[in-house]
Amino acid sequence: MISYKISIVILNWNGIKDTLECLSSLRFLHYPNFETILVDNGSTDDSVAQVKKQHPDVILLEQKENLGFAGGCNIGIKHALDKGCDAVCLLNNDTIVDPEFLNAFYTRIQQEPSVGILGAKIYMYNDRERLDHLGGNWNKEKAEFTLVGNRVLDTDLHFDESTEIDYVCGAAFFVKREVFEKIGLLEEKFFLIWEEADFCFRAKRAGFTVKTCLSAKLWHKVSASFTSKAHSTYFWWRNRLYWIERNCTPSEKKELFQNVLRKEIFHLWKIKTIKTFELFIITRLLGKKPPLQKAEKLHKYRAAWQGIQDNEKGQFGQGPSWIYKKNSE
Repeated sequence: MISYKISIVILNWNGIKDTLECLSSLRFLHYPNFETILVDNGSTDDSVAQVKKQHPDVILLEQKENLGFAGGCNIGIKHALDKGCDAVCLLNNDTIVDPEFLNAFYTRIQQEPSVGILGAKIYMYNDRERLDHLGGNWNKEKAEFTLVGNRVLDTDLHFDESTEIDYVCGAAFFVKREVFEKIGLLEEKFFLIWEEADFCFRAKRAGFTVKTCLSAKLWHKVSASFTSKAHSTYFWWRNRLYWIERNCTPSEKKELFQNVLRKEIFHLWKIKTIKTFELFIITRLLGKKPPLQKAEKLHKYRAAWQGIQDNEKGQFGQGPSWIYKKNSE
């Protein structure tokens, strides 16, 4: 028996079908010393009952409300650390894993003790040989991350896994215990997305390296956590700005605002204003039902603008309820 204990932490929020498939795939893991911790984020479906029935061996931590990805995962991470794990693997519930998934991480950690965080080789669930992405590197010219291996076929991937990367995709996020002990947990204000990039940057500043383990394979359904384009757009904008605030120097922030963000934000405001006026003419003056595509685009632009405003006001958490709808009209 290998003494190195790995805790897999999975978050569930009303996603029982995906979660059960993910848990079933873990039964075939060849690694001998792991536990599975499922944090239920206040689900209102029958998630808890189904997990208890079909996977009684899983450690189930029930929460009364939706704490977001970061907040929910932190509950699981704390439990794992308290129970003496050597590493935590955060795993999205909309994934299935290869049987050698944990063995690959363990082997790599033994070979490179300086590595603090490892990402995996993440394929698309419905296109088995095409990658989702491996993570990203910060692009200050665009004030966002350039994704590595984004939607490329496995045969077209040109990536040296010995190369450090700025952040690894949070769909599969392997973190050694020492990293948490030195830098703490995920930042809960992000709630959803950008938290793994923030965590990786904090780890790098603390002296840990962040790399990718290409032999750790899984398949990801992608975006199962989002209910609409507006939902994802809101968090992308709000958390992008918050990430910059936390991880860039004052001079970098000034440069990013002058060269990138000011132009983008003004363009966003202009388009939102034009589309609002167009919809007003269609619905109020002409008395017609707006085309669905126009209404959905305006909904997305409004969500982006709301995300910018909420970041400015310091309003975080799960965001306004209307962003979870496919169309606010």
